[in-house]
Amino acid sequence: MVRGRGYARSVEDFSQVVVKTGTGGVPVLLQDIARIELGPEMRRGVSDLDGLGDHVGGIVVMRHGENALNVIERVKDRLKDLEPSMPKGVEFITTYDRSGLIEHAIATLRHELTIEMIIVSLVILLFLWHIPSAIVPIVTIPISVLLAFIPLYYLGVTVNIMSLAGIAISIGVLVDGRSSRSKTRTTRSTTGRPTGRRATSIKSAWKRCRRWGPRCSSRSWWSRSRPADLRADRPGRAPVQAAGLLENLAMALAALLAITLDPAMRMMFARIEPFRFRPRLLSWVATKVAVGTYYPEERHPVSRVIFRVYEPACRFVLRHPRSVIAGALLLVVATIPAYRALGSEFMPPLNEGSILYMPTTLPGISVAQAEELMRTQDRVLKSFPEVERVFGKAGRAETSTDPAPFSMMETTVTLKPSDEWRSKERWYSSWAPWWLKPVLQPIWPDRISWDELVDEFDGRCGSPASRTPGRCRSRAASTC
Repeated sequence: MVRGRGYARSVEDFSQVVVKTGTGGVPVLLQDIARIELGPEMRRGVSDLDGLGDHVGGIVVMRHGENALNVIERVKDRLKDLEPSMPKGVEFITTYDRSGLIEHAIATLRHELTIEMIIVSLVILLFLWHIPSAIVPIVTIPISVLLAFIPLYYLGVTVNIMSLAGIAISIGVLVDGRSSRSKTRTTRSTTGRPTGRRATSIKSAWKRCRRWGPRCSSRSWWSRSRPADLRADRPGRAPVQAAGLLENLAMALAALLAITLDPAMRMMFARIEPFRFRPRLLSWVATKVAVGTYYPEERHPVSRVIFRVYEPACRFVLRHPRSVIAGALLLVVATIPAYRALGSEFMPPLNEGSILYMPTTLPGISVAQAEELMRTQDRVLKSFPEVERVFGKAGRAETSTDPAPFSMMETTVTLKPSDEWRSKERWYSSWAPWWLKPVLQPIWPDRISWDELVDEFDGRCGSPASRTPGRCRSRAASTC
């Protein structure tokens, strides 16, 4: 077989190619010495599913900056539309899908943010010990967080792990600012001389909000947004920019709410006079909830407990300043060896329930050899009880982003849920009752671990034809 490039476009063009000049100047054409026909293109890649042999595989290449979850959903819809037109017996099988990882990650962060807001609301209510004053931060903090998603939509920024992490960071700043203003208002109400008139109380609340609301919010915004902006110029700045953008938007909207919604709510709940209506029990409950009792700091129920714990420690520190400073310095020095041994990384390992197994073999391997080697490897991987599906590819796909040779194999191993993995003996397995095992399992898991499974993969997939051992790693680590 001869390969070449030229201007020939059909079988007739190739048949008229002159190979040499014969006796008497008669040209010898290519059709005189060879049979010319159209044949298949040279095979540059093979694929396998579960060690069963040849399967047709497809790869979806997403444009840069697109929403991965939306693209995956559109691809699924398109595959459903194509299924009726496929020949009988042909079906689409998904071998790798990132949508589950994205949805679970966002659901986890939403759950944690919800718990964080609930805890923050309870802490504000506990330390202020005044329901009307606590209602203002409890209501305005979620509103400022939710409003921050509106600019994100028009800016084309998707909700992802890093952007939601920016929300989690900004909540701390919002709590500080709102709690400080609520505490200032409570302190002024206990130390001043309220007249009991609602008009005077409202006017005083409006003056305080107008004076201190924007100032405190802008100060917190500046102190927290500058580090986010400075981090944005470093390598890997795109994820950090998403977190910093949502953090800054939440705090900017909180500053806007400090001069709009905040004063309105404070005026609504700025009531000094108790309710007086019948029945008296309902009037008493309404007074406790809507008016409340302003406690001086020294008589505050929570502050009194904190004072009893804090005052002895504070007096000890003031009596022995040099010893305390020396002890603090020693603690800092003692942490240096541990800090240096920790190491660093840009993103933590992300276990998404699949493994990318990438062994390499001898260069120049033929198509048939690569196919047989990959089929054997996939059968071995599929034999593990923890494995749900194995899809292997050797060589390159019909895309410009995959210039891989036959000697490099990429196998996507989809795993079953971890609670279906093999169990192993633990020190409590033989005697612990059923109700105690769920308490011990998070600390000492009684299932085979991820690292142990990867070691078994490497041990059983070793091949005499492979000089370089296979490398197992999370699929997310290979696509970052």
